[in-house]
Amino acid sequence: MLLSLIKIIAFFAVVLAIALGAQHLSETAQMLQIRYGGTEIALTPVKAVAALLVLMVLAWLIFKILGLIVAVLRFLAGDETAVNRYFSRARERKGYAAFAEGMLAVASGEGKLAQDKAARAGRYLNQPHLTNLLAAQAAETAGDSKQAVGIYRQLLEDDRTRFVGIRGLMRQKLAEGDTQKALLLAQKAYALKPRHAEVQDTLLDLQTREHDWKGARKTLKDKRNQGQLPKAVALRRDAVLALKEASDVLAEGQSASAREAAISAAKASPDLIPAAVLAARSYIGQKDFRNASRILEKTWSVRPHPDVAGAYAEIVPDEKPAARLRRFERLIAKNPQHEESRLLKAELLLAAEDFPGARRALGDLAETHPTVRTLSIMAAIERGAGADDAVVRGWLTKALTASRGPQWVCDKCHNVMAEWSPVCDSCGGFDTLTWREPDAARQAATASATGAEMLPLLVGSPRKDVEDAPDLSEPVQPHPPGPAEPEGQRRESATPNVAPGMVPREEDYVTASDPSATVTDPEPQTEPKPEPEVIAPEPAPEPVAEEEPQMVRPDAQPADEDDWSQPGKGK
Repeated sequence: MLLSLIKIIAFFAVVLAIALGAQHLSETAQMLQIRYGGTEIALTPVKAVAALLVLMVLAWLIFKILGLIVAVLRFLAGDETAVNRYFSRARERKGYAAFAEGMLAVASGEGKLAQDKAARAGRYLNQPHLTNLLAAQAAETAGDSKQAVGIYRQLLEDDRTRFVGIRGLMRQKLAEGDTQKALLLAQKAYALKPRHAEVQDTLLDLQTREHDWKGARKTLKDKRNQGQLPKAVALRRDAVLALKEASDVLAEGQSASAREAAISAAKASPDLIPAAVLAARSYIGQKDFRNASRILEKTWSVRPHPDVAGAYAEIVPDEKPAARLRRFERLIAKNPQHEESRLLKAELLLAAEDFPGARRALGDLAETHPTVRTLSIMAAIERGAGADDAVVRGWLTKALTASRGPQWVCDKCHNVMAEWSPVCDSCGGFDTLTWREPDAARQAATASATGAEMLPLLVGSPRKDVEDAPDLSEPVQPHPPGPAEPEGQRRESATPNVAPGMVPREEDYVTASDPSATVTDPEPQTEPKPEPEVIAPEPAPEPVAEEEPQMVRPDAQPADEDDWSQPGKGK
């Protein structure tokens, strides 16, 4: 408001000054006299001002005409002129229009159209750092990796586009699976822009894949110092990298460095089970049993694990079961209500042959959370308590199809690994393994792979006190064709001589009585026959289109020593 008022006042002041000046010139009686070559011109003040303005306009026109003449001469000489600039501006408008259309084509995934627009923009624009970038992205969209690599190499020649070229080549090598060259390119890109988040993540991922734990720790430290990672996450990942670095150093024989790295990893992340185990074993190697027990007990209080118990047992390897049970009470007391603590105590009591105590320590885990381990412990308890074999077989039968319990499972792809590793074997995720129970789908797949359909052949049927129930402890076999065997010649007992899990055939049984005569022998046997030998079953021969062999009773062996399985033998 005040500024507008000042502008209005200034405008009126200028108008007033001009009016007063014109009035003063009109009232003065002096004349402006101009003499040139005997000619005298007398002008009033007003006419003099008007003549001055006309002279200024004429001078401006003269200068413009002279400039036009000079421009025409320069145009004819080939220099840049206004005419050239006009055509250049027209080319730039067309080039930028093609560039914008090419960017839209890349964003929409139209690779061929984007390449055409990039070529058009390159013809009209003299800015290769822009048009080459568009051409590279268009080639990637179209799937022409060879052309994209060539263009990215051209971008390396310009300082403004060197980082873009290195990053593009790195992505191409990653797509090709060449992680070693991709790692070198990632290191160069990281040196140019150390705060680039994508390059940092890619470099860290490649360093972990190539087992460059020292370089990965340095990259992780830079990310933490730049505030791109929370402190807790950075400490956990640094502990994982320190653990793997310690493992590699230990493999090279440098036990002191490995011990220090493992101890630092265990202190940084107490729930990192492999780090605690490695640090404890390093202490055990130095006969420092106190610190070994302390670090394992701390880890057990955070996350109990069988490997921790195994390392705790290595502290005193040659102790009696009762002494081991008393020593392990301190470890179990760190987390007594955990399922792993209850299972560990039950196993220790089993080793001490305290079967009622083992049953009390196990509690209801066999019913509430039946796993292979809990059911196996329960079967051992029943066996030690003198239970019937059918009861023991029943628990083992349940264990065949039960869950395997907690395992190392990848949180990213749900892959199950036998041992802990900082990198998942399936998806390559870093620090994604968790000690937990797999999902139901994978448990069902594991159970089906154990051969549950073979349970009746593996464990048999439990005995029941039912009078009408037949004894199915032995498989029923159909009688071969031929006359029925006399009652007195029937086998008293038979034991199948087959591999575990295979269905026995009739000829696989070893008879306890003397073999009877074959149906092809017209006369009874008079000579005493030697006791039959137990012969291991041989694989069935391939069927051959020959004459059909003669049927022979499988529960008897012919007297002659020829190959009675051939036709015409044994008569």
